Amino acid sequence: MAVTTYLISYLKSNLLVQLALGYVFVVSGLIVNLLMLCSCVIWPFSRHLYRKIIVYLAYSHWSQVPFLAQWWSGSNVILYMKPEDLKYLGKEHTLAILNHKYDIDWVMTWLLCEEFGCLGSSKVVGKKSLRYVPLIGWAWYFTETIFLNRKWEHDKYSISRDLQKTYDFPKGYYVTLLLFPEGTRFTEKKHQASLEVSRAKGYPELKHLLLPRPKGFALITHGLKGHFQSVLNCTVGFETNGIAPTFMNIFNGKPIVGHFHIERIPLEDVPSETEEESAAYLRDLFKKKDDLFEDFLQTGKFAGPSYHFPRRVNNLLMFLFWAVLLWVPLAYYIISLFVAGTITQQLIVVAAVAAGAYIVKLMIGVTEIEKGSGYGTEVLKNGLKKSQ
Repeated sequence: MAVTTYLISYLKSNLLVQLALGYVFVVSGLIVNLLMLCSCVIWPFSRHLYRKIIVYLAYSHWSQVPFLAQWWSGSNVILYMKPEDLKYLGKEHTLAILNHKYDIDWVMTWLLCEEFGCLGSSKVVGKKSLRYVPLIGWAWYFTETIFLNRKWEHDKYSISRDLQKTYDFPKGYYVTLLLFPEGTRFTEKKHQASLEVSRAKGYPELKHLLLPRPKGFALITHGLKGHFQSVLNCTVGFETNGIAPTFMNIFNGKPIVGHFHIERIPLEDVPSETEEESAAYLRDLFKKKDDLFEDFLQTGKFAGPSYHFPRRVNNLLMFLFWAVLLWVPLAYYIISLFVAGTITQQLIVVAAVAAGAYIVKLMIGVTEIEKGSGYGTEVLKNGLKKSQ
């Protein structure tokens, strides 16, 4: 038993095995992106049909992330939510308000989207540069993600325009719009700048989160009323004594358990008539998230009923489809090359493997907090200067 466990652990951390996984993700992503591009010819004739196709194409690629987390590494997510609200997940259009504290808080979000059948129809509100991230960023463009320039005079028009695209989805295809109001990933430097602004302006001080930026939230909630049904206040946490919540650890096959607390709020109950009342509401919402997170650090769990979900077979089958489609011809080509190929051809394959390892490392690096921009710090400092 110990030998088997060691062998499995070795294979999961083996570079060649990981490259085989990365190969499937990259090549299938390129195929999906190409098919999305070809689907654009349908847009002028039937937007509903286009959106249905895009949802399934997006899922066929994005589902590899839940596969890696659940089937490859054995990771999972524990959901904390009122039983009477659980029935709404994946069955209505909703705006999810998330914290951005960990490298893989988005992975836990995708695991829940996968669980409730809305991964392919999920959207993010993100910075414009994300659209240039290979594969996932390109797919976000075709899935009509809301991209921001981080210049309010421009973004307020972009948000108003792009929100309208979420109103016109086919019946039974529910949109989950993912919003990170902090606008940047958590670092201690950004946190200190956030505290300075809160103290200067008399806002509630947040111990574990950054001060949210309210303008986008106000415009989005106001624009979604009458079209979306709820806001989900989501708080993500990981045990401090567990395996570090990084995508590299998932890729290395190490199991990580995420804790995910959701409070469902009817959208009609969220004030959005004025920017001031909307901003105050969002700050109170983040103070509630911060208090929840403080309790989580003390107890290792969130309060309330918890739910454990079995791994869905859908993402496993989707990965196996891509693996068979892509591994079989690759294996045949490599074997033929090393049996009958020239030294030059063989060296080219070795160089391609090295390049592939570098590309996979770069893609994982995008998920790491320390690789993030310093944008949040600059915005908070500017806010402090204005208050003074």
